[in-house]
Amino acid sequence: MSRLVVVSNRVAPIKAGKAAAGGLAVGVYDALRQSGGIWFGWNGDISADPPINSEQVGNITYVTLGLTKRDYDQYYRGFSNATLWPIFHYRIDLARYDRDEYEGYRRVNQMLAQKLKPLLKPDDIIWIHDYHLIPFAEECRRLGIRNRIGFFLHIPFPPPEILTVIPPHNELLKTLCYYDLIGFQTETDRLAFQDYMTREVRGVIEADGSLTAYGQNFRSGVYPIGVVPNEIQQLGETYKGRRHPMRRTSDTARKTIISVDRLDYSKGLVERFKAYEAFLDRFPEHRRNVEFFQIAPTSRSDVRTYQSIRRQLESEAGHINGRLSDLDWTPLHYLNKSHERRILMGLFRSASIGFVTPLRDGMNLVAKEYVAAQNPEDPGVLVLSRFAGAARELTSALIVNPYDCIGMAEALDRALRMPLAERRDRYEHMMRAIRAADLSAWRDNFLRDLRAFVSQPRE
Repeated sequence: MSRLVVVSNRVAPIKAGKAAAGGLAVGVYDALRQSGGIWFGWNGDISADPPINSEQVGNITYVTLGLTKRDYDQYYRGFSNATLWPIFHYRIDLARYDRDEYEGYRRVNQMLAQKLKPLLKPDDIIWIHDYHLIPFAEECRRLGIRNRIGFFLHIPFPPPEILTVIPPHNELLKTLCYYDLIGFQTETDRLAFQDYMTREVRGVIEADGSLTAYGQNFRSGVYPIGVVPNEIQQLGETYKGRRHPMRRTSDTARKTIISVDRLDYSKGLVERFKAYEAFLDRFPEHRRNVEFFQIAPTSRSDVRTYQSIRRQLESEAGHINGRLSDLDWTPLHYLNKSHERRILMGLFRSASIGFVTPLRDGMNLVAKEYVAAQNPEDPGVLVLSRFAGAARELTSALIVNPYDCIGMAEALDRALRMPLAERRDRYEHMMRAIRAADLSAWRDNFLRDLRAFVSQPRE
């Protein structure tokens, strides 16, 4: 079997027997563990002369390197997270473009490709992940690397009207054409990409479904990332605090609502807090009988827009609690820190509602994790944004518009009143979807299609 080489922006070695934190890490780790290979990328360090480090764990070689301060500022903080991230999440108002940062983004991708080349074997399969590394395949081709290369985008892909806000959009999207296979979370994302290729650059959809643009022939597909439901169910069941992990003894009659997100403006956190306040105002019978737990670990704390969203949330949480709290009841618990995965699965299992309402999200695995963690005999209810990729699969959730605070408030009331039989029916329908498109299916389907695709000769 050919060796698998994975390239992602961040790499943290996973020890055997330890659970990885996120869906990307779990999926990549399992794929590498089966085939053996290399996991290559940035280790999070910033230094003037970053060395390359190599660590062997089982049949996986973790190869990592640091970035200079200039590279970090231009490639990571700059074009990746100040330009691509907001625009790909439909937030033109929060995006900025700086030509030097774009040049830094291209420079780091070139540098990473150069560092990877000596590690490759002729039959290696290369799998690139996410928006930080869009130009990576073109840099590899310039270096003479002819291996099969696939790319998976974990975030949404915007329509051409939004994407073309990026001044070098033609140059940037041309680099995607050097991949053999480009994977997206949803059909909406894939169609937006295809629309750009056919409208903006007059690309051609071939008879076999592949695309030809900029003289390159390649394929795109939909591969919704999943979870490992059996593992999640086990973590939720075995968590020692599973009975009432979020409550004091005197609070056992209270139902809980839980949300877990990175602290990011795309997650709709401010709108969610306002919806919760509207819920308590419109349905006062739920006061003192429900508590909302929002877990939001700090994300990209050195980026100004993330500092702003944190201040907004702290203000909104203080406003809600100051106006509505009693001596023995705090309606909103805002926790600005991370928690272990097993604890989160225990919290999901005990919560009556999973409140997942991003303004725009590629998939949102929290939605799937919440459902998978539930007690099948007495499951909770998922309230889910229509703008999360997961809404395409979890159609039995209560689907809401995150821009409609009253609509979300009404969904919370409906969820709390929902009879057991309906909760079970919705849970079972969602679990069938989760099992059909689990993490193994995501990984195996993508790699199968990457290995199978035979493109036309490249220029």
